Amino acid sequence: MSWQDAEREYEDEVIGRTTLPRLFEDAAERHAERPAQGYKGGIYDRTLTPDVLPAAPAGEYANVTYDEMRSIVRYLAAGFRDIGLGPDDRVGVFAHTRMEWAQTDFSVLAAGGVITTVYPSSSERQVSYLLGDSGATGVVVENQELLERVLAVEDDLDVEWVVVMDEFESQRDDVHSFAEVHERGREVYDEDAYLGWLDDRDPDDLASLIYTSGTTGRPKGVELTHWNFRSNVNQCRKRFGPRPDKGDVPAITEESRLVSYLPLSHVFERLSGHFLQFGSGGHVCYAESPDTLQEDMGLVKPTTGTSVPRVYEKLYDAVREQASGSALSERIFEWAVGVARDHYTAETPGLVLSAKHALADRLVYSKVREALGGNIDYFISGGGSLDPGLAKVFHGMGLPMLEGYGLTETSPVISVNPPEAPKVGTIGPTVVDTDVEIDESVATPEQRERADGTAGELLVKGPQVFSGYWELPDATDEAFTEDGYFRTGDVVDLRADGYIQFLERAKQLLKLSTGKNVAPGPIEDAFAQSSLVEQVMVVGDDRKFVGAVVVPNVEGVRKWGDRQDIDLPESPAELCRDDRVHERIQREVDSVNEEFEDFETIKQFVLVPEEFTEENDMLTPSLKKKRRNIEARYADEIESLYE
Repeated sequence: MSWQDAEREYEDEVIGRTTLPRLFEDAAERHAERPAQGYKGGIYDRTLTPDVLPAAPAGEYANVTYDEMRSIVRYLAAGFRDIGLGPDDRVGVFAHTRMEWAQTDFSVLAAGGVITTVYPSSSERQVSYLLGDSGATGVVVENQELLERVLAVEDDLDVEWVVVMDEFESQRDDVHSFAEVHERGREVYDEDAYLGWLDDRDPDDLASLIYTSGTTGRPKGVELTHWNFRSNVNQCRKRFGPRPDKGDVPAITEESRLVSYLPLSHVFERLSGHFLQFGSGGHVCYAESPDTLQEDMGLVKPTTGTSVPRVYEKLYDAVREQASGSALSERIFEWAVGVARDHYTAETPGLVLSAKHALADRLVYSKVREALGGNIDYFISGGGSLDPGLAKVFHGMGLPMLEGYGLTETSPVISVNPPEAPKVGTIGPTVVDTDVEIDESVATPEQRERADGTAGELLVKGPQVFSGYWELPDATDEAFTEDGYFRTGDVVDLRADGYIQFLERAKQLLKLSTGKNVAPGPIEDAFAQSSLVEQVMVVGDDRKFVGAVVVPNVEGVRKWGDRQDIDLPESPAELCRDDRVHERIQREVDSVNEEFEDFETIKQFVLVPEEFTEENDMLTPSLKKKRRNIEARYADEIESLYE
């Protein structure tokens, strides 16, 4: 039996047709004494301490068992009901990814509510829109700062109550602490009533409104039902669960351990690092912040990780930085990277390459794995295209990188590489019960010519596909074909082997004035392993040639300058204007250009000192480039490329 047949036929206690709070309740019953959540001490001034949640030692992790988490969720659900939450009420969650976010999610859903998500970086204007458009009657915020952001726009909202996770100051009767809600719930909790709330919910009921990033217009509320999420848990469990045919292939089980740090307000983490993990009885630990990820992984020793390409690029940079303490060690690291790539891509490595790989493993790879906790079975990458070269390096170092694909509207997983048969450069085959078609009319001639199979816009049907956009019937109609397929807006190559290769967002294709079409993503991704280039955004729409806005890796450039005995300017802005730096970056660009056709190569570029971040509104919260904002910010610099 093939792994695909085994996947289709696989059933276990996690797979089923239930609501999300019932999924959690069933898992908590099976794994009552196992650790469910891990939280780090010294980070938050939580109100839910110390009798309910003892403080963890500063800089260390403490755990909550499934039985303890179930009690917290049940009391919170009763508490939310007690302060006014009713069935189908929308509740905004406005916080960073942390333990209380997960507890709020399950408790509000158990009480019959609907979660609407707000990114922690949201401005007052965005908070007003997200809570107002969804008609939220309650909101759970992280701290004083976010509380004040909500209260500043309360006249525009229908919010009747606010709950705050951390210590805060307010004398208002409609503002409650997390601990107060928990305590009120403990006092009024009735198990029969609680189980009745669960029974009252149907898998087809609305579970969450998740708003699109708004990079191509005003954010739209994506309506996701319990069954949308639950069916996607089933689909991923069939691919990653402990099927009998897997043998020694790693699986997601109750032994799985994960560091969660991507926004839970984003659908990728909500499914992969939350519903799937808790449904499987896994152990979810929450990172202090994305900046401490490597340290937190060293403490938690996770077995798996889910993230977006930008984070893996940063992780690679951090590992290279640690390994490059001297010119010699930097040369060893670069040699080891080359060996990793060659070993992974070789059909039969042979004695010499195998010996090199064993030596590189002793000198470099083992230290990299240890720095990430020493227990990683595989990483999963989603939320954007991953540079195949970087993926090969991770594979070659004994850290398999499984790329997948999905959208908010598909809950999100449409396809993902299986651990037993990954193919770098693809986003894997579709998960079970997912029907896809290809609209070839959307593909460019260049894409069709290069395709291994059929190139065009990916169209999808399946139980994970959303029911519509919140109060936007016209937008909903436009999102589907006449025969009910969801239009992803992404151009792919559906290969002969059933694996899918992502080509580009249809709306991001650059149309040169020469008539040629250029996909910017692969060009930008090709810089992922450069020690001198931090970020790249390719431009050229309606222009004669491809240009680029390049953010240099300042530390990498300074190290190069030191090795060459070049005295570089202190200011990053002056560094970007230095001719010697420009000439060195030109060599990086020339190297990448060799991988592409002439019309796709970067002919001119400008160096800019400011990294694209969420804080300066040049990245979305899920770390995708806001191309319009970057183009607006550097309009003069881009114009200068074409003068």
